[in-house]
Amino acid sequence: LWGGERELFQPGRRGATLLVDDWRLGLGICYDGCFPEHGRAAADDGAHGYLCPSGYLVGSEHRRDLYYAARALDNTMYVAFANSVGGADPWRFNGGAAIYDPQGRPLARGADGGEEVLVAVLDPAALAATRTAHSMLRDRPAHQGAPRASVSA
Repeated sequence: LWGGERELFQPGRRGATLLVDDWRLGLGICYDGCFPEHGRAAADDGAHGYLCPSGYLVGSEHRRDLYYAARALDNTMYVAFANSVGGADPWRFNGGAAIYDPQGRPLARGADGGEEVLVAVLDPAALAATRTAHSMLRDRPAHQGAPRASVSA
């Protein structure tokens, strides 16, 4: 949970995966998308995609656009990000919903203002081809080895 949300909500204790036909879709919400480990846990659970609605405020467009593209690339999976739009300061949301392919490229992107419905085709062949060419999920070490060494310069 982010900032004052801790006063209103309790965090979940585990992730969830939504099964739709033959697709496994990892679920996140807002601040979850800021953590590479959250998307990776979904990928480790076999997710083909990651769904993450959020509430990014005006002024945070760079982070909004970077995080979800990165989660797609980090985990070679589709990512669908929805964001609130409008509102009054200090709670004015910046829109920019997007659907990213498994290499982090936008397939569809909403405007920063106004409401839109985004549609994109999630292609299982493109997903398989990306995971074959970019094998980060398969090649990642089970652990990162011994504790890191500190070296003085």
